[in-house]
This record gives sequence, structure tokens and C-alpha cells, in this order.
Amino acid sequence: MTDLTTFGIAAIRDGVRDGQFKAREVAEAFNAKVAGADALNAFLVKTPEHALAAADAADAARAAGETLKPLAGVPIGMKDLFATKGVATTAASKILEGFVPPYESTVSQNLWNAGAGMLGKLNLDQFAMGSSNETSAFGNVVSPWRRPNDTAPLAPGGSSGGSSTAVSAGLAPGATGTDTGGSIRQPAAFTGISGIKPTYGRCSRWGTIAFASSLDQAGPMARDVRDCAIMLEAMAGFDAKDATSLKLDVPNWEAALSTDLKGKKVGVPKEYRVDGMPAEIEALWQQGIDWLRDAGAEIVEVSLPHTKYALPAYYIIAPAEASSNLARYDGVRYGLRDLPEGAGLQDMYAATRAAGFGDEVKRRILIGTYVLSAGFYDAYYTQAQKVRTLIARDFERAFGECDVLLTPTAPSAAFALGEKQADPLAMYLNDVFTVPASLAGLPAMSVPGGLDKDGLPLGLQIIGKPLDEQGVLNAGLAIEQRAGFTARPQAWW
Repeated sequence: MTDLTTFGIAAIRDGVRDGQFKAREVAEAFNAKVAGADALNAFLVKTPEHALAAADAADAARAAGETLKPLAGVPIGMKDLFATKGVATTAASKILEGFVPPYESTVSQNLWNAGAGMLGKLNLDQFAMGSSNETSAFGNVVSPWRRPNDTAPLAPGGSSGGSSTAVSAGLAPGATGTDTGGSIRQPAAFTGISGIKPTYGRCSRWGTIAFASSLDQAGPMARDVRDCAIMLEAMAGFDAKDATSLKLDVPNWEAALSTDLKGKKVGVPKEYRVDGMPAEIEALWQQGIDWLRDAGAEIVEVSLPHTKYALPAYYIIAPAEASSNLARYDGVRYGLRDLPEGAGLQDMYAATRAAGFGDEVKRRILIGTYVLSAGFYDAYYTQAQKVRTLIARDFERAFGECDVLLTPTAPSAAFALGEKQADPLAMYLNDVFTVPASLAGLPAMSVPGGLDKDGLPLGLQIIGKPLDEQGVLNAGLAIEQRAGFTARPQAWW
């Protein structure tokens, strides 16, 4: 019998709809695979009953001759940043350990409304702060990939490392991620899958635990571009509960997928050719340019002159917003409360946050509080916001000359766990190619393009105009078809 866990979202949806197999068979197969993959530490909570209930509903609807929902029979993984009613939601932090929301996030509710089932809650960097999934309070996520003849565990990227590992290892056909500065795209590149961050505001942030509110955006991670398009259609949509939600109809991205790029212009930003870029990354970028030219696109060089300021601006703005957002975790209303004997209110605040937050979260809160303080607000935060405006203006001018941009996704393939943990600056440099699009709120996607000399995945990034997810998806599909990337990690877990 065919292993149903080798199927992606489109194949499962169509197979259930056509009666090739039952949705319950799919759910049972994925539940079994999740149960046997604890060594990867991708799941913080397993919810096999949720997946089975959604599957049974799909099978019953088909038996009754009803029109099936768009994701009927498709089980997915849910990043543990999305509140799920009745299911523990922790943002991978001790400060929220044991918190069970009495409400459902809009994104997860949209997916359940579309017929999807939940296999479980996925591990992540604590409060989505990290690029390697080493900051979780509940242990590192381990990539399913290994270097040849080397058992050193590799980083799955972050912060959506549980999501990338689950999809890459075949534990789920798709998973939700969130992207603040590259947290969908970089882990997708590290594990050989696809992931798209839509335009800021496409997906509601309501019920999603906040890191940096002006940057956070939900998106799908899946095995290929088509699966990302299908899942994004279900996730997106206007939400009156989110003041930043865009009041726009959700396009039918899957139906409009095309690899014909005739008449399109692809911009190659010269500033992304950074010093010390590995030759393999440079070669893959050139290969991507050749693939898009083969798809009919015209290649043009463009300039994004303020790119070099994007990373420092991001690491002022994001921690500043985190400092404000995380002030709500004080031990008063929910989550951890550390109350030393005889302590006053301020003592409780301090003890709770000291015990509940990890080192990286504390580091970013301290940076954020510093740049927002009276003596430094104008010197740092105001200047960073001005730089953000200039970066957005750079993109606007570039898109006067082209339709999409092509860049590498990350400056390297996956590194070993622990390799960069002692050097936060080296870790932050993982976001050098992804942060600019986040600051400008643009749609951007990573698709796998090839393998490095050690057989590890490398990704290419497509950045689009505001609201042009279709252009991004189409360029990604053109690369996907020409790259012919079929590599999968060899199961060792």
C-alpha cells in the first residue's frame, strides 16, 4: 500500500475528494509518524484526536454526497504561537507553560473552517525570537537532515523550526509558520521545503502571540509551491478583530498558478552580493537567474541602496516592539507566577520574568527597552524608523523597473546546533537577505534550489510587490519546475 505520508496537501485533498483513500487513513498514517519522531522534538503537544475528528467529518461529508471543504482530509501542524482553544499554547516559553486559551486564533480557525485537522502544536524559538530553534524552553528542534558520515545535529532554522522539520521529515504535509524577519523563509531554505510570507495584513494576527506587531505575519510552509498556495488561500482574509488586517478578497492563487513569465522582469539587487558570500550560494543565485530567464523573464539589475542598514534597523525596531508586547507577562493574570515569600508587586514581576523568559528573550527586551528610553528614543528608534521608510522607498523604486526580485534566502546552508549560539551577532546575520522584505511588508517566498557540497538544501528567495503573492508564487513555481528538487532527508530518527 502507498505510504500516505509521502503525499502533499494537493495530493491528499484530491485523493480524498476522488475516493482514492479515506481521510481517516491519512490522519492515522500521519499520527503514527508523529508518534514515532520524538527524537526531532518538533511537536510540543500532539493532538491525534483533532486530526481524526476532522478526517471523520470529511469522510462523512463525502459519504453523504456533500461538497467537500477546500482542505477536507488534510492534517497539518500548528506553530505554537497560534492560540488554539482548549489546547496548550506556550510560544515555547516557561512563562506560558500550562496556558490553555479559551479562544481560537483567526488563522487556525480559518484552517479548521476549511476542513483541516491538527496533528499537534509545533516547537519554535521562544516567542519567535531566534534563527536556529535553540531558544525554546522545551528543548532544541533537530533538523531531519544530516551531513554525510556526520551525526552532528543540525539547526532546522528559526523561529519556525518545528514547522520546517515537521514538513521536511514527512510528519505533516503542511504547517503554519510566522515570519517577523525571515522565520518562514530561512527555515524553509534550511530544510528543503517551500514557505511564503504574504503581504503584511493578508493574514490576521488576532490570537497570534505577538513578537513585533508591525512585522509579524503568518504564512504556510509546505512541500511545494502549489501546496503553499492552497494553504495560504485558507489562512488569509479580512478580520475585523485585527486593526492591521487588509479588507480585500482572497485571490484564487492556486487556480492562477503559471510558470510562463513572458513579459515579466526579474530584478537582481546588486547590494545582495555581500562580501564573503559562499561560492555555492553565488552559483545557485546565478542558476536561479538562468531558470527564470528560461521561463521567459527578462533579467534586470536593480539597486536597493539602503539594504546594508536593514539588519541594524530591524534589530532596533523588533526588540523595541517586543519590549512593549512582552510587558503583559507579569505573573498577574495568566501564565507563570513566581512569588517569593514576603515579596511585593515589583519583586513578583522581576522574579516571574527572570524565571519565565529565556536568555534571548531577555536580551531583546533589554535592547528594546534601552532604545525606547527617554535618552535614546530619538537616537535609535526614530532613526531606525526613518531607515525603514528609506528601505520601503528603495523597493518601490526597484519595482518601477521589475515585477519580482530574486535573491538567495540565507547566507549559508544549515549549521550545527550550538555552532553560533555563543555569538548573537553571527546568528542575527542569518536574516541578512530576509529582513528587508519584512521591514517593507512585502510578500516573499523561499523555494529549494539545490544542495550544497555536503548535500544540504539551499533556497532561493522571490520578493514581490505589495499584494502580488501571485507573482511570487508563479516565479517560485518556475524555479521549482526547473530545479527539479526532490531530495529528502534520510530517516535516522
